[in-house]
Amino acid sequence: MTKTALRESLPYRPCAGMMVLNGEGRVFVGRRIDMVSEHWQMPQGGIDENEDPIEAALRELDEEIGTRNVELVHVLNEWLTYELPDDLLGKIWKGKYRGQKQKWFLFRFLGEDQDINILTKHPEFSEWKWAEYAELPELIVPFKRALYETVLEKFSPYVR
Repeated sequence: MTKTALRESLPYRPCAGMMVLNGEGRVFVGRRIDMVSEHWQMPQGGIDENEDPIEAALRELDEEIGTRNVELVHVLNEWLTYELPDDLLGKIWKGKYRGQKQKWFLFRFLGEDQDINILTKHPEFSEWKWAEYAELPELIVPFKRALYETVLEKFSPYVR
């Protein structure tokens, strides 16, 4: 089967994406523990069957950064998608998905830096930092860059 035929036969993985802002308007990003690269990403994770996307977002925040101490600011109405590059297609997520369709949530972090704990039961990040809003597209893996640019554009009216 060609990569194109394989891609077209696969669905998107439902996922919640979370932009978490601190009091200075910087965005939480983490470096994935399973990737040897200089790239960072915002928290995100799969939505379980019959799970409400907001509940998935809060669960994923707890699982990835060790806290739910956030306030919901805005939710994107539409789902955004990205495609896996050919070299990852058929390899990650047990080969069941072509990419992800993501529901994005903008949260304001209400805690202190010490409330963030990436050493969770199943760690996903090896390190984390607060990044400048405008620098996010340069930090992300190239195949997610267009999605991040869209998220930034859509959330910009809600970011001070």
